[in-house]
Amino acid sequence: MIDQLQSKFERVMIIDDNSTDLYISSRIIIKNNFGKKVLEYSSGKEALKYLRDHQEKIQLLPQIIFVDIYMPLMSGFDFLDEYNKLSSTVKKKCQVFIISSTIDDLDISRARKELNVAFFQVKPITKEFLNKIIPD
Repeated sequence: MIDQLQSKFERVMIIDDNSTDLYISSRIIIKNNFGKKVLEYSSGKEALKYLRDHQEKIQLLPQIIFVDIYMPLMSGFDFLDEYNKLSSTVKKKCQVFIISSTIDDLDISRARKELNVAFFQVKPITKEFLNKIIPD
C-alpha cells in the first residue's frame, strides 16, 4: 500500500473570476500535493469575507493565496488594497501571489512593488512554479 504524499500546504486560496482557470489551478494544486484543501473564490469580496471571518482562527487561514489581477467589481489590486488593511496575523500567515495573463509592464511593475505580494506569475499555474514555493 502506498501512503498518500503529504501536501506542502494545508490550505491554498485561489481568487479568479474565470471558472476554467479556477478549476485547472485547483486540479494542479491537488494533483501535485501542493495544497490539501483548496478554497476557490470567483470574487475578491467573497475571499476577503472569508479572511475577515477567520482572522482569529489561524488554522483555517490559507498559507498561500493566488489572486488574478483582472476581475469585475473588485480587481486583484483592489483586493490587495483591502487585504493590506487586515490584521498582521493574517498577513504573517498568508503568502500572496499574483497570477495573471497580463503582459502590461505597468501591471507587472505594480504587482512587484506591492508590500504583501511574494511573487508575480504569468498564468497558468504550473507544477514547476509550485515547486519553487517553499513554506515559511
